[in-house]
Amino acid sequence: MTFGAWLDCWYQKECKPRIRPKTQADYENRIYQHIIPELGAIPLAKLTAANLQQFYSRLKEGGRLLRVEQYGSGLSDRMVKSCHVTCRVALNQAVAQGLILKNPADACKAPITHPKEMRVLTGEEIQRLLIQAKEDGCFELLLLELTTGLRRGEILALRWDDLDFRTGALRIERQVQRIQGKLVVSQPKTQASRRSILLPAPVLKVLEQYRQGVGSRWMFPSPQKEDSPLDPAAVRKKLSVVLKRASCPAARFHDLRHTFATSALEHGMDVKTLSTIIGHVSSATTLNVYAHVTDEMRRKAADKIDRAITGTELPHKEIPKPPSRTVFQPVKSRYRRPGTGCISRISDHLWEGRYSPKVNGKRMARNVYAKTEAECEVKLAELIREMKAEIAALPAPGKAG
Repeated sequence: MTFGAWLDCWYQKECKPRIRPKTQADYENRIYQHIIPELGAIPLAKLTAANLQQFYSRLKEGGRLLRVEQYGSGLSDRMVKSCHVTCRVALNQAVAQGLILKNPADACKAPITHPKEMRVLTGEEIQRLLIQAKEDGCFELLLLELTTGLRRGEILALRWDDLDFRTGALRIERQVQRIQGKLVVSQPKTQASRRSILLPAPVLKVLEQYRQGVGSRWMFPSPQKEDSPLDPAAVRKKLSVVLKRASCPAARFHDLRHTFATSALEHGMDVKTLSTIIGHVSSATTLNVYAHVTDEMRRKAADKIDRAITGTELPHKEIPKPPSRTVFQPVKSRYRRPGTGCISRISDHLWEGRYSPKVNGKRMARNVYAKTEAECEVKLAELIREMKAEIAALPAPGKAG
């Protein structure tokens, strides 16, 4: 038996039935795009540690198959290590079944991987981000993220029936991922990820107003596809644009989760509660991820105890100052959120607002006019409310008369 035949057999019978679709796609990429094409023809019993080590070196130097111009020819240390782990686990099973005497992967040295650097936004950066997000039509999404710390796939999979506006309870029961080019909605990976959290009253009020303009069961629907959540990739690109316009350093969507967790700990939330809110399997995971925050909290607690015992006062320079309101002005976007109409300047003293929804296959357009942009926004919002009420009262197609 060749190593390729064994690897395929192990994956299809032993591994694939026990893992989720997204994990299956990752395994299949490693096995069928990298490992088997390079090592598959070697007899299983003759596979050596040298074969594997040389394979890892080739991956590191020139193993990338796609987007070489963008990312370079070599694969990341994380990807090379994942290939090593896959080989090691499959070969362990071969040893257990008596197909080989020892696992050659045990003698290999895999690349050392480091966790991605955590980026936590400051209070000033958060203010600028949210101000710009209002202009770019993603304020509610980013506000909810910064007040809950949900994973990107979790927040995009939210539906309106997951939120009880009376109690403020929000249920997290699914996630959305892109798997092999398609959006897939599935259950969360772990039982701890299925949870319920309470939203603050100000956030509830924002979401209640936002819901009036969303004609979908999804809380954050796709503007292109009917009855579909937002694409995670689209949200990543949108966040990058908003951060740049808000003069904030580059950050991942996951860094907004880190920002929430760090802020929660710094404001006195205990680790157990935070672990439950963000969906970690155990408090130990939370402590490990946010060790730098908890270490600083312990230092401050020790300082307070020391001052209480010795009677010393906190030095004036260490007294935290309340964050001041930012004077940031958002960058005007060329595009507006679907369903909010459009505004254009006719002259120095005249603005036009236009709303043109499609009703029963035909465009229904109306305009309003005002002397200032702010007044035009108010008039346009009123026009949209009136037109939506009028459209809702129309008989359904085919039922007229």
